[in-house]
Amino acid sequence: MQQRALVYCSRGHRNASENRFCLTCGEKLPVQLAAPQALLGDRYRIVHELGQGGFGRTYLAEDINRFNETCVLKEFAPQVQGSTALQKAEELFEREAGVLYSLQHPQIPRFRELFRASLAAQDRLFLVQDFVEGRTYRQLLEARRPQNLYFSELDIRQLFEQILPVLRYIHQAGVIHRDISPDNLILRSIDQLPVLIDFGGVKQLAAAATSKYTDTPTAPVTRLGKVGYAPVEQMYEGIVSPESDLYALAVTALVLMTGKEPAALIDPTGRTHPWQSNVTLSPDFAAVLTKMLASRSADRLPSAQAVLQALGMNRSLPDSPASLPINTADPTQALGAAAAGTPGMATPGTVTSGTVTSGTGLAGNPSTMPVAPIPRRSSRRIPPLLLLLLPLVLLTGLAWGWRDRWLPLFSQLPHPAPVEPGQTDTLEGLAGTANVDYGFLVKLTDATFRKRYPDQADRVLSDGEADAKWRKIWAEIAEDWLTQLPQILSTSARQKLGSYSNADRDQWKQTINQRYVGSRSLYDLTDAKFFALFPEQRDQEFLQQPIGQVWYGIAADQVDGLQEGRSLERIEFAEGAFSAQKSDSLEVGAGRVYIANLGSGQIMRLNLQIPEKSGLLSIYLPRPTQELPVLLEDSSERTWTGTLPQSGYYEIVVVNTIKQPISYQLNLAVDNVTANPVAPDQGEAPESKD
Repeated sequence: MQQRALVYCSRGHRNASENRFCLTCGEKLPVQLAAPQALLGDRYRIVHELGQGGFGRTYLAEDINRFNETCVLKEFAPQVQGSTALQKAEELFEREAGVLYSLQHPQIPRFRELFRASLAAQDRLFLVQDFVEGRTYRQLLEARRPQNLYFSELDIRQLFEQILPVLRYIHQAGVIHRDISPDNLILRSIDQLPVLIDFGGVKQLAAAATSKYTDTPTAPVTRLGKVGYAPVEQMYEGIVSPESDLYALAVTALVLMTGKEPAALIDPTGRTHPWQSNVTLSPDFAAVLTKMLASRSADRLPSAQAVLQALGMNRSLPDSPASLPINTADPTQALGAAAAGTPGMATPGTVTSGTVTSGTGLAGNPSTMPVAPIPRRSSRRIPPLLLLLLPLVLLTGLAWGWRDRWLPLFSQLPHPAPVEPGQTDTLEGLAGTANVDYGFLVKLTDATFRKRYPDQADRVLSDGEADAKWRKIWAEIAEDWLTQLPQILSTSARQKLGSYSNADRDQWKQTINQRYVGSRSLYDLTDAKFFALFPEQRDQEFLQQPIGQVWYGIAADQVDGLQEGRSLERIEFAEGAFSAQKSDSLEVGAGRVYIANLGSGQIMRLNLQIPEKSGLLSIYLPRPTQELPVLLEDSSERTWTGTLPQSGYYEIVVVNTIKQPISYQLNLAVDNVTANPVAPDQGEAPESKD
């Protein structure tokens, strides 16, 4: 049966399409033109509407040509009158929007193509881009507001360190964002990196088209940018530059740190500085914000690189692992193919960004890196007894063949969300949409159902009225998992649920060993997130249960994070220095690994400044032995001092164990330190890191 149309308010609350106001918050709802399941361009299936702006609507959709991959459709519908004016407006949009297709950065949603489709009996132009799973910084701010927990200076420094290289990249490509604000920064769920969304350039072009081709000669020119965030020259003169983006970023930082809106913080004339009495900052950071917020653009810091240098962030991440490609071809050629329905891109050139020292610069000679880790704690080993019980397990599985009589019944049950009451959909179809194997979903739901309702564990559910209640409960549990899993795991991790095994763990160990990281560190990161989500599983033997596959999926994503440097950083000492400091913040269930190449016989002093009872500290040896496997493991200790027993890469792991974000500072000092300690591979070949 066809799913009833749903419409969403700006806060994401779900409503029936006939509602005029949100039943949750009372907000007036937009009129949705494209119904769910509608197919646009013979390719994009509408899921639901995300929002509505001055130049059209935005939809969440699935690309049926790419295994139902989730994407975003942005409708271009400028307010012009007459077919000729609309055609000219679209030609302007196609010609000028080509630069957006040249941007290829991991922290910018990829623009895929332009295509035309009929909607509400009118031809419309749609722009397609990647969908980013996560929460905007506005949503993060609102979540903290009830507890008066706003972003700290440390949080904002981290945000600057992660987003300024993105601004440097787009500015070098000749692109100005124009609309930076907490609403247009998303903290991506999969890697906890900020992503820059909703480029104002698209809206600026739509505004220009509306202004140029409207039938009303006196129509005012629309300026893009949020009031309070955009500087005066952008709002009133339409002048944009890298400095205007940096101004908006500084305003965004103040809003996040104070919870107040720009009008209470910023004097656009620059004669007063209200924000300085609303937040206490270190002198150097306050000075940088003051420069970024200068009323005259000429008085501001001139570039993202200049801000990074002013904050001493020369070690910040490069724009990408390699040179980022820029499409230097004529944008009309690329967009001509895209508008016809094919993502056309000319052969890209490259723009090489300035090379900076990165905390993720862990590449080395793989032949000298440890590759054969020893097992983790015994609680995560698969008992050999299971191998002897395998025949019994297989026979038991055959005896459960009766379940084929009733399990399919659960695929035709009413679900509370997203299907409206009284409507039906198939769980198998929903599982496919979520990239979750349906067979695994059944096992996971069975296990959850039995645990929540042990008195029903041995009962065979019939298709009769007597079991209608329990069938509905079972289906609700299944749908809860289909809602939760995409929030926990990446698409690739979800696709493997049900098939993870020891072979995956062995492969992961070899992969992370090439980064001088052992499986103990990987498991610490995985446990932190897993137990934050499922605290009831602590001290349980869960790996052989269906929920254990979720642990594996989290581990797979953590391996990617370590490989890409999102949760891994090297501690290096400056020439002649004997100490180093690292400051960071961790979201709920997050952790970070530091590695330091140190020598045998050196005296190490480590101190972790962190809120009391908020995290755990581990220190792992380059080559653990039976007599000395670790220096610290999952410890509440905050200091460690001693003589190092080995030369090589030591791993220091910090994880968050409470239900709110934390900030910390790690201080490491080593006597007789040198800038280039003896590498662990010199002399005798190193043993496994695990």
